[in-house]
Amino acid sequence: MNVLAKLSNITRSPGDPKVLKAGPSVVGASDGLARKLGWFSIVLGAVEVVGAERIAGALGMSGKEGLIRAYGAREISSGILSLSVDKQAGLWSRVAGDGLDIATLLTAYRHDNPKRNNVGLALAMVAGIALLDILGAKGVTARHSRNGTKPRDYSDRSGFPRGTAAARDLARSQRGREAGAA
Repeated sequence: MNVLAKLSNITRSPGDPKVLKAGPSVVGASDGLARKLGWFSIVLGAVEVVGAERIAGALGMSGKEGLIRAYGAREISSGILSLSVDKQAGLWSRVAGDGLDIATLLTAYRHDNPKRNNVGLALAMVAGIALLDILGAKGVTARHSRNGTKPRDYSDRSGFPRGTAAARDLARSQRGREAGAA
């Protein structure tokens, strides 16, 4: 018996069936990546909000602290959305944010910037994370989309296992019994 099965049996009541073996996870690899990217985004956003001055100084972007804090807030909101039920929107917002980050860093990648090497390193890191964001967003979108299929039509179903006529007959017979008992 594996560890997860043993742990799940601890919380069961005496009459409940025991778990013999844990099955495969319903969480796909893309969902796991979305969760990790969501937490990464929240931590990165917090660092950008709190350490905007140090980041701006390290990149030779003094005077852009407010912009870095705004990007940090964007990261936090994208991270929260990536951890939510609507993880697709969160991951695609991360991809859009990566484009914005790259565009901003390219403005600092000038020959007269003494921190140009730091900006180059930051560009490489953002490009790598952008690749992960794109892979995660595509994976989650593919996993959770309906692939162009029509939504299921349940208009012919009543919600009554034997149909509405049988439910009416049962209700009439019940009323008849109650009237006869009174």
